[in-house]
Amino acid sequence: MTPAALELLAGRGPDLLLRVITVACADRELPRLAEELAGLVVRSAERLVFCDVYVLDEDERALAGTGPPVALGEGDVGWVAAHGRPREHADGRGVAVPVHSGNATVAVLDVRAAGPCPPGDIALVTALAELFAPVLCSCRRLRTAQERELAAERFAERAVQAQEAERSRLSREIHDGIAQRLAGLGFHLSAALAALPAHHPEALAQIVHARELCDLAAAESRAAIGGLRPPVLDDLGLSAALATLAREAGGPAAGPLDVGVTVTGELDAALPDHVQTALYRIAQEAVGNCLRHARAGYVDLLLEHDRDRVRLTVTDDGDGFSIADVLAPGRRPDSYGLRGMAERAELLGGRVTITSRPGVGTTVEAVIPIPKA
Repeated sequence: MTPAALELLAGRGPDLLLRVITVACADRELPRLAEELAGLVVRSAERLVFCDVYVLDEDERALAGTGPPVALGEGDVGWVAAHGRPREHADGRGVAVPVHSGNATVAVLDVRAAGPCPPGDIALVTALAELFAPVLCSCRRLRTAQERELAAERFAERAVQAQEAERSRLSREIHDGIAQRLAGLGFHLSAALAALPAHHPEALAQIVHARELCDLAAAESRAAIGGLRPPVLDDLGLSAALATLAREAGGPAAGPLDVGVTVTGELDAALPDHVQTALYRIAQEAVGNCLRHARAGYVDLLLEHDRDRVRLTVTDDGDGFSIADVLAPGRRPDSYGLRGMAERAELLGGRVTITSRPGVGTTVEAVIPIPKA
């Protein structure tokens, strides 16, 4: 900041600098910070009645303010951003002042007065532009980082959507093609087995073996369909799929395990398929871990719908474990399941939190934001 600008601002009293610091520290995000700085300019000047702060976007093609974006080179504001020099409005009642960072123009202060702009107000705006420069540069970098992060999240979400769509397509093709033909083949093999006379033992043995191979192939195709896209999700939806998972987990093979499912809240529209699949897989992994390792008496699944997110909580009263030991590199192979749950949620902009310690059970909480239409 130049000594002349600093001297001018200091001459306005310490309150002005204090107000600038207060605004800069209170909000570091655009466009709210720009609005606060614009109000500060008007309150600090003598005759200014309006100020707008336009900030150049990352591509340096347009400036964003409280109103519609202004293209670089368009109008007084765009001209100042392109040339880096102040420019008075044609009616003499305002001026557009550049905000520089080094040799680059990063923003423009556009001010107006009810009558001719006093030279003192123009000097004040010029000095404030120098004072605002580091704050606006910082906010501009923050905005760029946030936009890139949002773009990365959207890209990951689209990738997951495309992946689930392809999985669903393959699942349907296997079900409608290979699985149906295997079912037909099994029917004909059974018919051939029934029609073949008993005095052909070798032929009977070959047909029996062929039928066994057909049944094995059919079971593998069903497993492939379930691995690609759980049919229960398409048929019943997430809530009912979790209930089915609970019934299967609490069946006779699981021993004395009590599994409960609770669903709260309502959604205006159904969850996207890829979000349902991610939550179902997380629940499946959490319940599977409980059956394999926890020796639990009960498992509770809680699905909570909110306006902008959905939360799945899986709690058991099993043996528990030391998270640090399980997730330590190279310690236990079952940690891949825990990491897989976290990765599924993170790809959708969510998170998985695992709480456990030996002797007190385990809680797995997955929170996934609901994509806006």
